[in-house]
Amino acid sequence: MKHLKAFEDALSAIHGEGRYRVFVDLQRHKGRFPKATARFEDGEREVTIWCSNDYLGMGQDDHVINSMHDAIDSFGAGSGGTRNISGTTRYHVDLEQELADLHEKESALLFTSGYVSNDATLSTLGKILPNLIIYSDALNHASMIEGIRRSGADRRIFRHNDVDHLRALMENDDPNRPKVIAFESVYSMDGDFGRMEEICDLADEFNALTYLDEVHAVGMYGHNGAGVAEKLGLASRIDIIEGTLGKAFGVMGGYIASHETVIDAIRSMASGFIFTTSTCPVMAAGALASVRKLRTDEGRKLRSMQQANAASLKQKFRDAGLPVMDSPSHIVPLLVGDPERCKALSDTLLFDFGIYVQPINYPTVPRGTERLRFTPSPVHDEVMMDELVASILAVWKQLGLDKAA
Repeated sequence: MKHLKAFEDALSAIHGEGRYRVFVDLQRHKGRFPKATARFEDGEREVTIWCSNDYLGMGQDDHVINSMHDAIDSFGAGSGGTRNISGTTRYHVDLEQELADLHEKESALLFTSGYVSNDATLSTLGKILPNLIIYSDALNHASMIEGIRRSGADRRIFRHNDVDHLRALMENDDPNRPKVIAFESVYSMDGDFGRMEEICDLADEFNALTYLDEVHAVGMYGHNGAGVAEKLGLASRIDIIEGTLGKAFGVMGGYIASHETVIDAIRSMASGFIFTTSTCPVMAAGALASVRKLRTDEGRKLRSMQQANAASLKQKFRDAGLPVMDSPSHIVPLLVGDPERCKALSDTLLFDFGIYVQPINYPTVPRGTERLRFTPSPVHDEVMMDELVASILAVWKQLGLDKAA
């Protein structure tokens, strides 16, 4: 093959930096989450999953699964193509209406993933708003960065959660140019919250649109599980809300919710929507069931249990002297600070203790901040937590890692 050495060199560099990733073959078992079977070359063993983004276990929920069975029995497997060519289904329509209502918006639009919804929407805003400036938080997700890059708009990167820096950038620009502030509600690697109210105040002052990524917050916060904007009572001040169906809702897909005219324009112009096979009806049906359930008292109970377990695990790490990073959200990051030892810690926990948690290395996080990222669910119990802490302590000492100051 031509140019093969370039590929070999690229892989060699990744190996040399200790950030080569190996996928673990996991067989999840319905009704037994967070337990799973890991398959290795020399056999199988039961493991406990500690890093799933299915935060509430809705991918295992009987109501969700039964809804998907009904859909596949009625409609078959695939969607048959794009919605422009192959039409739509009642599941797509009902789900979009449910998501719009969830976020207190007029309309919503489904995409095949949260990555695509960010990329497609942000890139299209540059076509709709000539001379646009997009202000982007420095820690925004790669999908947002890619969409902003492809938009053709002028970009301004403000320091993470630094509203003073954002203000300074906005003051320096032409007040007559259209502007969008793009930020997240929960930043998934550090687990901190975006400064939403202050950003909305700046948007009002400078006549800017607000674009909010709620992917790690939908299902998790607010009375109905609409996210941090709902929790803070700020949904009406957010112009475009983007979310995912693949994390707390437990299925797959992404979406945006906004004013009906905004959604119609994105639907009509976004190549990431127009030229992509639509979400399978079975996925839309499962997501619809999940969204509806998480708007009930049962959903509120799951959120409460998850938050309690996250707080408990953080405290157990602190009590053990482990360097848990400050995080006000449901995400529990444990700082390691070295890529090779971070991977060694993850590997040893898996192979020796049956604990599955993936290392988070560069480029997902900056070099020197490598970490393990734990996401306790409502069904991780105290025994599992105590076993986790004891196992980490044993490997921590073995690797010569430092305890918290």
